[in-house]
Amino acid sequence: MEYSLYDADGRRKYLVPVERTRFLQACLDVKGPTGSFCVILALTGARITEVLQLTPERIDEANSAINFRTLKQNKKQKNPIRPTRAVPVPREVLMFLDGILHYREAQADPKRAKERLWDWSRTTGWRRVKKVMRIASAPSYVAMPKALRHAFGVEATMESVALTMVQRWLGHKQIKTTTIYTTVVGPEERQLAERMWRGFLEGIGR
Repeated sequence: MEYSLYDADGRRKYLVPVERTRFLQACLDVKGPTGSFCVILALTGARITEVLQLTPERIDEANSAINFRTLKQNKKQKNPIRPTRAVPVPREVLMFLDGILHYREAQADPKRAKERLWDWSRTTGWRRVKKVMRIASAPSYVAMPKALRHAFGVEATMESVALTMVQRWLGHKQIKTTTIYTTVVGPEERQLAERMWRGFLEGIGR
């Protein structure tokens, strides 16, 4: 399967940084379970199903990370091994999460520690994301959970994070899947292009 960051109509499938910032602000405005769920999706690049499978015991506050069970790898095997990958998050996000879901208290209870943080179906999770996307005024063609995952990969690549690290954070089995994020126009590429525009833009300004 050939992966692309653009759909059949040539429209991007990811949020650009300004849209991602608006989405995160909308998450903070919405608050509650919906806001916390969407924040984790946006700041970890995890798949929606992986976030829905999170339990309090997978929040590693001492390490400021969330330990996701990678659900897509080895899916063709009868009893696939589901590796765990740790994705770093800001401590402030964990405080925000605890203020809403009280995961610290749940971690102290053996039973509650294994219960899902968001007891929703995938469809409900999808609807919650769409709601926040509308509040953030995101274009309709990127108003979906996958756009947050792609935005995470794009921004990490634009900030020169090593591809192998992006691969690990996103839970890609093959590095070639991660390389799709190198196809976006990054800051350095845009600066080079601006050199070509300089004469034309100066002419417009006269």
